[in-house]
Amino acid sequence: MLDLWLKALHVAAVISWMAGLFYLPRLFVYHAGTVPGSEASETFKVMERRLYRFIMRPAMLVTWLVGLWLAWSSFGFQGGWLHAKIALVTMMSGHHALQGRWLRELAEDRRSRSARFFRIQNEVPTLLMLAILVLVIVKPF
Repeated sequence: MLDLWLKALHVAAVISWMAGLFYLPRLFVYHAGTVPGSEASETFKVMERRLYRFIMRPAMLVTWLVGLWLAWSSFGFQGGWLHAKIALVTMMSGHHALQGRWLRELAEDRRSRSARFFRIQNEVPTLLMLAILVLVIVKPF
């Protein structure tokens, strides 16, 4: 019964984390188009920081902690699909860290990346998520 509650918690954490991974680059798109120091730029800084610190980071940590517990308790860390999934979630975590770097750059009014760059980066979590979903549902190997 505990595993069912943990699965529900894991899914809720994944949904929260993914929502942030999808939304933060959209904020970056709009932020990149503002004048540094403007009221709009300062508002985006607050929104981005709060999203990253209070939603994305905790959701990522819960996703990892509960996911690793479930991988151990339900599957004994066995299965090629599970190893591939963990590799893709590691890549997702790396993308999360990159978003944190971009957040800091924008917070310091460094605008070395264009809105187009952030639009493209917005697709990375989508592609990783789709691959992870196939692995979890289909378990192809």
